[in-house]
Amino acid sequence: MELSEKQLEILKVAEELFSKNGFDGTSVRAIAKMANINIAMISYYFGSKEKLLETLVSYRISNFQVAVGQTIESESTYIAKIDAVIALLITRIHEGRKIHKLVHFEFSREDKKIDFTNYLKKKDENIQLFTNLIKEGQADGAFSKNVDVELIVPTILGTYFNLYYNKKIYAQTQGLFDEESFDHFVLNNLTQHIQRTIKALLTYEA
Repeated sequence: MELSEKQLEILKVAEELFSKNGFDGTSVRAIAKMANINIAMISYYFGSKEKLLETLVSYRISNFQVAVGQTIESESTYIAKIDAVIALLITRIHEGRKIHKLVHFEFSREDKKIDFTNYLKKKDENIQLFTNLIKEGQADGAFSKNVDVELIVPTILGTYFNLYYNKKIYAQTQGLFDEESFDHFVLNNLTQHIQRTIKALLTYEA
């Protein structure tokens, strides 16, 4: 997705405000004020607040697709590829966790204001990249064929979001009392745990 520097600046501000105040709680005027632009520029570039959010979501997920492809190509073994993609996935989801939460909230609404067609298409393509990697590893003998491949990504995401949505509980048990310690735990301890779990699933012969 090709966007101008000015469009990217607006999306950055919108992402910050959407994440902080929600979609309904963020006005186009507030976005324009924080971005230091005329409110008409948002209409010119995006058309509406709804279209702005659609563009933001599409940009984030398209950018992620490119990063996954590059990560897969950069590693030589299937195990290394899996480790690298998992690390990328957790890092990107953690960095965008607030907007991810917003997207899921908007998607679950009965009166959807956002067109999620492109988002769902790109999400399916991203999952397919990971699925194809596993299937190639199976064909090459690196991974067990006794694996429900379609459940691998939900296992990764479910583990992360269980921690994130129960942050207060884990803060007590793991001593994660500030954002810095929580970030470190996610990007190190949790990521490594998920990597070990997925590799065990992929290489275990029942």
